[in-house]
Amino acid sequence: MTPSALLERDAPLGALVEALAAAEDGHGSTALISGEAGIGKTSLVQAFVGVAARRGRLLTAACDDLVTPRTLGPLWDAAPADGPLAEALASDREVFAALLAELALQRPTVLVVEDAHWADDATIDVLGYAARRVRSLGALLVLTVRDEALAPGHPLHRLLGVLAGEPVHRLELSPLSRDAVVALVNGTGRDPDALHALTRGNPFFVAEALAASADEVPASVKDAVLARLRGVSPACQEAVERLSVVPSAIAPGLLGVSLGVLAEAEQARLVEARAGGIAFRHELARRAVEQSLPELRRRLLNAEVVGALRVAGVADRARLLHHALAAGDVATLLEEGPAAAREAARAGSHRQALAHYETVMPHATLLEVRGQADLLHGYGWELYNAGRFVEAAGVGRRALALYEGLGDERALGLCLVRLSRLLFMAGETDEAEAAALRAVDLLGDNAYATLYLGAILALSARHVDAMAVLERADQLALEASRPDLGALCLNYLAIARFEAGDVDRGLETMRNSIALATAGGHFEEIARGYTNLVELLARVGELEELERWVRDGLAFARERGFWSHAFNLEVHERVLQLRRGDWDTAESGLRGLVDAAAGDTGFLSAYSVPWLGRLLARRGDPSAGPLLADAWERAQHARTLVGLAYAGLARVEWAWLTGDARAVREVAAVLLPRVSHPGGAWFRGELLRYLARAEIAPPTNDDRAGAGGERGVATTATAAVGAEGDPADGGLPPAWAAGLAGEWRSAAAQWRRAGDPYEAALELALSGEPDAIADGLDVLDRLGAPPAAELARAGLRERGARVPRGPNADTRGNPAGLTKRQLAVLDLVREGLTNAEIADRLVLSVRTVDHHVAAILLKLGVKTRHEAAATDL
Repeated sequence: MTPSALLERDAPLGALVEALAAAEDGHGSTALISGEAGIGKTSLVQAFVGVAARRGRLLTAACDDLVTPRTLGPLWDAAPADGPLAEALASDREVFAALLAELALQRPTVLVVEDAHWADDATIDVLGYAARRVRSLGALLVLTVRDEALAPGHPLHRLLGVLAGEPVHRLELSPLSRDAVVALVNGTGRDPDALHALTRGNPFFVAEALAASADEVPASVKDAVLARLRGVSPACQEAVERLSVVPSAIAPGLLGVSLGVLAEAEQARLVEARAGGIAFRHELARRAVEQSLPELRRRLLNAEVVGALRVAGVADRARLLHHALAAGDVATLLEEGPAAAREAARAGSHRQALAHYETVMPHATLLEVRGQADLLHGYGWELYNAGRFVEAAGVGRRALALYEGLGDERALGLCLVRLSRLLFMAGETDEAEAAALRAVDLLGDNAYATLYLGAILALSARHVDAMAVLERADQLALEASRPDLGALCLNYLAIARFEAGDVDRGLETMRNSIALATAGGHFEEIARGYTNLVELLARVGELEELERWVRDGLAFARERGFWSHAFNLEVHERVLQLRRGDWDTAESGLRGLVDAAAGDTGFLSAYSVPWLGRLLARRGDPSAGPLLADAWERAQHARTLVGLAYAGLARVEWAWLTGDARAVREVAAVLLPRVSHPGGAWFRGELLRYLARAEIAPPTNDDRAGAGGERGVATTATAAVGAEGDPADGGLPPAWAAGLAGEWRSAAAQWRRAGDPYEAALELALSGEPDAIADGLDVLDRLGAPPAAELARAGLRERGARVPRGPNADTRGNPAGLTKRQLAVLDLVREGLTNAEIADRLVLSVRTVDHHVAAILLKLGVKTRHEAAATDL
């Protein structure tokens, strides 16, 4: 179709041509063409391709609507035979850099991928990687996306997230106007108003309705397509029906259909010739024909496709499995499914790997025992990659039971190593450790087994044992030439060193782990390094560095499709917002994370639920109590240090705010022994500070033993607190230590410098000095923390001081949607205060105020502070 034949598409076509011109000048970008099915995305692309082919190098591909998409299918289709991308695909090498090399070969190079919503995970990740780097390549990525296919949670949202901040042209195609339909109807005798109303301006529906031979407009596109099909010969109808079960282009000879028979269908505008063979002109038309077939005929036709693909030697397992599933061909599913799953997993298409496994699982008992065990072994790992940890652990146990009877100690040992990871992530720490110990016993000096035993020890804060085990694992990894395992050894060794109190060395070791993994291109190990480094930085309150690593880690994890790592990193992004006082954003994000992890009781919930519960407790939400009680019970069962600390400290704060002294004591009796080691100083300082606020003495050794405490821990309050000074020497962090010593001015100042207004306000509000209490109360009111604010008001009443009324910000007009904190900052901007003065007034860091002022300008749609101050809200 020529550009002149397009109706009402001049603007998007012009935008594509402009993007092509920019690519010619070395300024690459991505064009995202979106709209409903039939809106004209393909017609627009075809018109643009005609232009691009004359001015540059063109690579084209399309994604197929298969049950499970082909692994890297669009890249296979687009790759020139002798280029770097084809070489990487053929040799099973990493394709991220290869695609960039392909796009950089000639300026401009245009890569078109149609129907990207049907792409596999690996393709989405590679496209996202390229989209973040295309700016400097002089290349143009053109992707078409069907709006209705992008349900919440669709993997393509990862790619759309990657495009944020990158050069991107978002071209959303609209339906045709009435005038355009009039132009199309002209001379046909049809009623343009009726046709426009019926089709709502969808170009495909309009074309199908006009092509139908009926005297009146058909009631649906299906009727229109079938009416056109009835106009061809019976032989052609039969050929079109055969073609309708294939959601991609296919050589007619494979189906025993001649081109001559299909010529009628081409003239009727049902099918068209493409590079890969013959295909329907539109997916909606194919589905209309396919869905009109009786079920048994659909099965028979799919079975014939399976046979044809096998005879032709087609090695595309995803396509073969699609038709085998539709045909009910269990033998083919069992023969090809496990291999297809492993193939997808190697390429990073974990969603597709999981889908392949789930296609085979209903028939798993038809396999011999070894085949069943291997199937479950792989299936459990893909459930893990999907963040379905509890299910993964159950499947791993089933695999173990089968391997037990095979007499293969190596296979059994490797199963136990993997199972230890699945169990640990599901919160079954005791069972995980037992599996890891047994794996080491079976496999001996094996880097893989030794590493995962050391990881469990490190994450359980048994740092002395962990360091010895991990150092041995590191040596074994070096001897085995396994830098991927070596990077993980450094990762968990960093945690062990941190827990031993060598904080700076621990953080540096973690950074080295990321560097080693990056040098070797070990992507999951990189993502795991980001996750654990962020967690350690959050514990020591290094908010500035935390922000940088969270930003970079999230970009990497999302770009590469590491969903569970991205989840953990996003939790810490929300914690950062909470610490800085942006509670509205933090709560919205945490609720989304908790909903995303619904049904999973493993690590995802262990991280997200306590922080949401803690924020709700600060806001006086009654749902915080049961939420945190459940989180605390689960944390005690899992007994990992971070899980216990997050849930325990959140429950202690809730108990203090609600006056539940018993709950404070119960948590302290369990948690205090677990944070008595040097690396637990930050958790210990916070716990002791809340005990002091609740006027409860630290529990004695007898108290701890009664609550299930461990042997060999410090037995006195002095030992629990430790000496003031450097946390690496066993003391408490200065802000907590100052608060415990009654030095509230110093504590508040330190929290303010750290960027935590809530903790700063608490030190002021509980100081006993009326003026300081009033200052702290003002901040608590502005934050929206009524429980703590009420404690401050009680303190003022006890001292006979004036008690300020609460805020009434909610009664103001606020059409711009400013948060409570942003309204407070705007009030002070109107007073003429600088950011530094606002930070001093609100007990915030200057950087935090900078963020709030920038957000206010954006929401109000103004450029200067003066304009913001003059805005009438």
